[in-house]
Amino acid sequence: MSFNSIPFLIFFPAITLLFYVLPHKYRWILLLAGSCIFYMSFIPQYILILFTTIVVDYWGALKMEKSSPKNRKKYLVLSIVITCLVLFLFKYFDFFNETTTLICAQIGVPYRVHNLNWVLPIGLSFHTFQSLSYVVEVYRGNQKAERHFGIYSLYVMFYPQLVAGPIERPQNLLTQLREYKVFKTSNISEGSRLILFGFFAKMVVADNLAPYVDEIYANPTLYKQTSVLTGLFFYSFQIYFDFFGYTTIALGCAKLLGYNLMDNFNKPYLAKNLSDFWERWHISLSTWFRDYIYFPLGGNKVSVAKWISNIFIVFLLSGLWHGANLTFLLWGFFHALIFVLERFLKTKLNILNSKNAWITILHALAILKNFVLASFLWIFFRGTDLANIKQIFNRIFNNTLQQDSFQIDTKVWFFLISFILFDVFVLNKRFDFWCADQPVLVRWSVYAVMLFSVMVFSGVQNYPFIYFQF
Repeated sequence: MSFNSIPFLIFFPAITLLFYVLPHKYRWILLLAGSCIFYMSFIPQYILILFTTIVVDYWGALKMEKSSPKNRKKYLVLSIVITCLVLFLFKYFDFFNETTTLICAQIGVPYRVHNLNWVLPIGLSFHTFQSLSYVVEVYRGNQKAERHFGIYSLYVMFYPQLVAGPIERPQNLLTQLREYKVFKTSNISEGSRLILFGFFAKMVVADNLAPYVDEIYANPTLYKQTSVLTGLFFYSFQIYFDFFGYTTIALGCAKLLGYNLMDNFNKPYLAKNLSDFWERWHISLSTWFRDYIYFPLGGNKVSVAKWISNIFIVFLLSGLWHGANLTFLLWGFFHALIFVLERFLKTKLNILNSKNAWITILHALAILKNFVLASFLWIFFRGTDLANIKQIFNRIFNNTLQQDSFQIDTKVWFFLISFILFDVFVLNKRFDFWCADQPVLVRWSVYAVMLFSVMVFSGVQNYPFIYFQF
């Protein structure tokens, strides 16, 4: 049941209405049952896998809280190993098995292990990381172990952010799930605004860009240099508005119930470097790696060589988190390489920290540079395999075609440019907060335009959200 589906448009108003009708003590049952229905609408039997990790981490946290420091670590390790093993078997086993087979074939070592060929449960990486954050926070003493199994299950399964985030921390969401929620018109208006804005970003902008991106990546050799470049820049905006749209709808659905989820985006294409970009893009994931991988490794309070190693570990793991494929590892590797190079150049030159008359121009050029750089790095993310990626780069840097059949509908340019300008215009505010400050006429005019656009100009094909595959 995707957000952009008819069943969901029936499901979420019904859940919201029943939530406020029921007494507080029964609401967690409604939300948990609704979340189970939501998740089972994809592949029903895979809820058993989710239930397994929930039981393991619930039990592990309780044991940690009652144990001595030595045993607490034992239960932490056991919980992490079991939870990560589930993720490994479903997402990574075949990739590592195939890699091992190739290596063994090269060195003449017999190795015959068949792939599992298991279908990846939707959202497995997301709720795995959310579970892991809970057990780590309990181990560190930052979070009390949750005694109520139903409440903890709901923390992992809360339907708005179950399959594509944001990856919540227990200190935020778990605490809210116990609070009594009073019906507020402000929550309804703010939530509805976010949902409408998210649908517009996804269905009007991202889904109208998707066919052109698919066309280029399907066979880049058929298109000239400018067409391929247009396709890869379109993908930068497609993945942003697709994932941003999902997160915004998730925030809106939660807000209708009175819950506040963390912001996952902060205008990432206005970043001046990769470090700034990752403070703005998929914030819940980047902060997860920062708090649970980077800092425990020593962060930047180590030698230069160790710091470089830490950066590469984090970005390679981030690439692997997104997909069990060499292309994602390369995506992470080049992010780490450029991140390190930019940090050294910034330290040596310190250009953007200087104060002079050209600083605004320098900032604009830095933003443009970072967008182009991010767009080229997305090639490794979107490319189907190394051969496809090689074709893309060959066409970009070895252009031989003078013309092709690549044509773009005018409305696509209009919506893309309009949304970008609007995103820049509300620079320091989230959409719902910006709307709340506007006069009634302006506010409702914006709503009307967006609603009309969603109804009339949505993409012909109802594309699934990109991050569902992770």
